[in-house]
Amino acid sequence: MKPPYSLTLRRGLPLVVLFLILLAESLWAQSSQNFHFTSAKRQSLRLPFELHSNLIVVPLHINGSDTLNFILDSGISMTLLTDPKIARALGLKYVRKVQITGVGEGESLEAMVAINNKINLTGIEASGQSIVALSEDVLHLSNYVGMPIHGVFGFDLFRHFVVRIDFDNKILTLYHPDKYEYKGKGEKIPITIEDAKPYLQAKAIWADNRTVPIKVILDTGAGHALSLDMGSHEEIQLPDKIVRAQLGRGLNGIINGSLGRLEKIQIGKFELENVITSFPDTNSAAAQIAKRVNRQGNIGCELLRRFDVVFDYSRNYVVLKPNKRLLRSSFERDMSGMDIKAKGDDFRSFIIDRIEDDSPAMQAGLMEGDEIISINGQMASEFRLSELYKMLQRKEGKEIRMFVKRGMQFIYASFYLKRLI
Repeated sequence: MKPPYSLTLRRGLPLVVLFLILLAESLWAQSSQNFHFTSAKRQSLRLPFELHSNLIVVPLHINGSDTLNFILDSGISMTLLTDPKIARALGLKYVRKVQITGVGEGESLEAMVAINNKINLTGIEASGQSIVALSEDVLHLSNYVGMPIHGVFGFDLFRHFVVRIDFDNKILTLYHPDKYEYKGKGEKIPITIEDAKPYLQAKAIWADNRTVPIKVILDTGAGHALSLDMGSHEEIQLPDKIVRAQLGRGLNGIINGSLGRLEKIQIGKFELENVITSFPDTNSAAAQIAKRVNRQGNIGCELLRRFDVVFDYSRNYVVLKPNKRLLRSSFERDMSGMDIKAKGDDFRSFIIDRIEDDSPAMQAGLMEGDEIISINGQMASEFRLSELYKMLQRKEGKEIRMFVKRGMQFIYASFYLKRLI
């Protein structure tokens, strides 16, 4: 899934990649006080987070607001408020309009810049912050994540702290860079910080043993495993077996492309096999940006969550310490052929948003717009959206039994999960 910020959220493996072209430097210059611990004596801080659809969601406050849920995105250079209702409630002081270009097929989007804002997370704060507020909620993050999502942020946190992400225990640990020294057993891998994004050198290995060096963003705002941009390197080609897919939704509309499996990706000493990989169409905004900045793609949290990860921007390295159980687990995607979105005040109502051609869901007679009432004998309202995603991407051959509401009719459908790639 990759909805906005070139965000792409998608069944089970949401892709959320954010490519914003803005004058980030001028926004940073307006920030009077960077993120810091609220206690001068503190050297580290542990923050719990929620993980939904492979996206890291952290609570924060803006100008003393109630708790807001923001996605932590290492690939975004400013604080982006995606919910216009929250922007109006906060009474932000806007100083100018900007045009945002994100991955997707469409026109740029208008946004407003507000200055002199205070942002708080438990134990850390920053004042004088600039916030970019979308004029329209084009990303619909809450519907695709399955909980209230109000915005996206990241770079300011990563550049002022050493950031450790413990995916297994869902703990974010922030360290003062001057007081930090890594002493664990993970592998240190060099990174470069370019245009506020962390880049890493890796190798993509195809089934015919072709090895292609790739420069990729480490993108915590992406829910997929790997995305490669055809045209960024002559040796990056589609695998033999692919499925056409709507990879997600960006700020500028739908992101179309193909999904396939890469034989291997090598990152440092680690090799991960049979990696589900997105290939955006070459005429997409994502592919055009990749050509311009000389990168081949990005790595998202479906891959990163298999490690305990430390980002140290101040020393230009990332540490990957494998979770042995997760490192051995296979890469899977939805096996039903359905995209689902959550609705309602509690995001516990589920609507089929899209059906793939010739998929199990289509063959079972399900249709776009059907509301899922129950699944395998349980009321759909008992699930979170991320739990439904997990159910539909595990155990090929498993029977799925559903009651759906279509208009005034209640319809029963059943099908068996099947790997489509």
